[in-house]
Amino acid sequence: LFVRTVTVISSGCYRTMNMHSLKMFYTASSEVTNFPEFVIVGMVDDFQIDYYDSNTKRVEPRQDWMNKVTDDDADFWEWLTERAVVAQHVFKVNLDNLKRRFNQTGGVHIVQVMYGCEWDDETGDVNGYDQYGYDGEDFIVLDTKTMTWVAAQQQAVFIKQEWNKDKAELEDLKNYYTKECPDWLKKYVNYGRMSLLQKTPSSRVTCHATGFYPNRAMMFWRKDGEELHEDVDNGEILPNHDGSFQISADLQLPSDDWGKYDCVFQLSGVKEDIVTKLDKREIKTNYDVQICVSSIVPEGAVILQSSCSSRISTTSPRGVQPTGALDNLATAPSSGGGGVSTAPNWGISSPPVQ
Repeated sequence: LFVRTVTVISSGCYRTMNMHSLKMFYTASSEVTNFPEFVIVGMVDDFQIDYYDSNTKRVEPRQDWMNKVTDDDADFWEWLTERAVVAQHVFKVNLDNLKRRFNQTGGVHIVQVMYGCEWDDETGDVNGYDQYGYDGEDFIVLDTKTMTWVAAQQQAVFIKQEWNKDKAELEDLKNYYTKECPDWLKKYVNYGRMSLLQKTPSSRVTCHATGFYPNRAMMFWRKDGEELHEDVDNGEILPNHDGSFQISADLQLPSDDWGKYDCVFQLSGVKEDIVTKLDKREIKTNYDVQICVSSIVPEGAVILQSSCSSRISTTSPRGVQPTGALDNLATAPSSGGGGVSTAPNWGISSPPVQ
């Protein structure tokens, strides 16, 4: 009987109104039941702006004001869909290559990518981020200050070395994160300015327990000691790659006293419950640079966290030319509509790593 960690993560509203963000989430998976093999979700200031998955094969707006983009480009959504379809095929190749690197065959495996930028409309400061993860752990991250790739796992060291040699690509990425991405963000903020200023996203708080065994466990939210059933979404117990398990429970938090709420985790065979008080001073938020996606799972993205210390990996598709059937695709940094683009080939070599 064991449990590694219980954490509370918030997608709440700590960002000041002068700070804006554009985030893209890519999730490619294999053998996940009742879930698309590939999903893209775009977010502006924590509002979902668009969505694509391998079932619908079409990028669709998720905010009415996003339709204003067609005033500037009538073919925008068709163009974005074409890029998303390309990314879907490339991610499939990447997932296969990554499984080879880890000497894996079947089973559930997930590649996650998050990239985007932040813009302070008062100071004009911009910041980019570009991170990749595999099976719930960081894989490789771009340090946008030094414009160098940092390997988070041994299997990523060779890829890091190859990517850091590509100075032209790094220069393209620098241009994207310092200019192109902020330009798209400013455009989207302008489209949705009234909505973004008048509305505040509800504070969704996620309680997440991981690394426990056996898989007989319960998790629920309480207010003033009473179990809550409304505005609560209890997740299923899911397996981790190391044989342990994880579970989460979401709470749509109203404008109320946070001190009244706590999360309760119960593990079969353990007498004492693990009770985590909801405390703004200690809660992890998705605005922490070190927490990459935390609790935001808008209409698709599968987020698996293996430990409290490891960041949930997500990040930006680089324009590395894929091998194999896709080796004729042009390479390009992320751009447009949240930045759907061709993604990197983790095999790096041609033919793919065996």
